[in-house]
Amino acid sequence: MTYDQQLSQDEVDALLQGVGGDSGASNASPSSGQSLPTYNLGTDERIVRGRMHTLEVINERFARNLRASLLTFMRRHADISVGAVQIQKYGDFIRHLPVPANINLMQMKPLHGTALFVFDPKLVFLVVDNLFGSDGRYHFRIEGRDFTPTEQRIIKRLLNVTLESYGSAWQPVYPLDFEYVRSEMHAKLANIVAPNEVIINTTFEIEFGPIGGTLSVCIPYSMIEPIRDLLVNPVQDSVAVDKRWVKQLSHQVQSADVELRAHFQTMQSSIGELLKLQVGDVLPIDIPQSIVASVN
Repeated sequence: MTYDQQLSQDEVDALLQGVGGDSGASNASPSSGQSLPTYNLGTDERIVRGRMHTLEVINERFARNLRASLLTFMRRHADISVGAVQIQKYGDFIRHLPVPANINLMQMKPLHGTALFVFDPKLVFLVVDNLFGSDGRYHFRIEGRDFTPTEQRIIKRLLNVTLESYGSAWQPVYPLDFEYVRSEMHAKLANIVAPNEVIINTTFEIEFGPIGGTLSVCIPYSMIEPIRDLLVNPVQDSVAVDKRWVKQLSHQVQSADVELRAHFQTMQSSIGELLKLQVGDVLPIDIPQSIVASVN
């Protein structure tokens, strides 16, 4: 095979220009293509894909439970709207929290980690006013003041009502036991994860007539990651189907033909005695009290 059959002179010149760095086409090729994203191996960022259908159902169920619980607790009807399940960084979440806010740190056993139940100050003062006979229509300054001991006791009662409703919503999917850690008023003191960690946040708008406030439930993604499959897959109401299936399976098993083998006794005999055996001969054996049987 000759030289001309392998490479032309133009192809050789193009290769030499590429090696020497004289061609502008080689320098322009990276910029002409799409820019590639950078990835820092030192960060803890996670990419969360797909909707959490079961978590959305849990939130809707929680809103119904809380609506009934607040009616018993406050003797007033509450309109509760469920916000979308937001996946964001923890730093972005705490940056938008009002000051002061009632931030409750809770552990949800057996999950590992700490979650936040955050009551908007407007909601807190509205509940306090209602329990003391007011309708909450008189507005006063919220910024720059702390919660009084009486308000903190009422907040604790409100938190217990909320946790009871939230636990009931989780019960059919994954039973949880809540353990109170502490309460804070400033988000900087509630560092449950690093600012760049991913969290799952759902905001509930709670309104009593024309006024109301918000409740935010913040759960670190690392906390629910072990049960992510339960939250991503849609909820299936299969209780009735399971009962019919179990009944049918039980009926089929009872009418099935099986081979039963039982080991009664082991006898020692010579080949000569074995050859003398005839039909109708009786072999005396001692039947044991317990017999081992097997079914194939």
